Amino acid sequence: MPTSVAALLPGTGSDETFIREVFAGPLAAVGVRLIAPAPPRGADLVRGSLAALDEIAAGADGPILVGGVSFGAHVAAAWAVRENSRCAGLMAALPAWNGEPGSAPASLAAKLSADLVAANGLEPALAASVDGVPRWLADELTRAWRGHGDALAGGLRAAAGYPAPTLADLAKVDVPAGIATCVDDPIHPTKVAYDWAGALPRAAVVETTLTALGEDRESLGRATVLALLRSIRQSDETA
Repeated sequence: MPTSVAALLPGTGSDETFIREVFAGPLAAVGVRLIAPAPPRGADLVRGSLAALDEIAAGADGPILVGGVSFGAHVAAAWAVRENSRCAGLMAALPAWNGEPGSAPASLAAKLSADLVAANGLEPALAASVDGVPRWLADELTRAWRGHGDALAGGLRAAAGYPAPTLADLAKVDVPAGIATCVDDPIHPTKVAYDWAGALPRAAVVETTLTALGEDRESLGRATVLALLRSIRQSDETA
């Protein structure tokens, strides 16, 4: 690995607990220590997330891996565009769009959830949102949404409206990049993952499934780490 530290951010409405469940084990297996900052609250979500990456990078001995899940991957990629010299690699699990969100399913879902919370309150919105979803997802949402508390709707809206890096922006991130996609996830289309990989100069994609994630949280982390390792190997072979 090009570094021993990875700073990874959670997705919309998620939390650092999920990041640790997904990535801590797979990263430790390749000698990398995970730093998973808690998501900032409400409308401060984007600025605070970028500031957290700045702080982690400032305290590191050299460039760091950055990444995350969905919205967290978007913020990390934007940081990598801005701070390419401080970035050792990018780990993007389930990127949801590039450029402006427009009608991206993940953006629309976050806006609908924010409206539901604002109109009905956290607990009724949570009850409606977990009705009929797999048990593992209901458990994750319950813990994370209650952790966000009354700042949840503001955070959901901030994430839903945040522009991800454009494909032209991603072309500037000349570091190894590992991208994971769940092929059975309509909210995070697999096409977006391959669009990101096509734009990034040094990237690989590994496919997994939401079904696997439900049974084993580390399955998504392993897919992302494996994609990063493949990107590094491909870079070495062409050097």
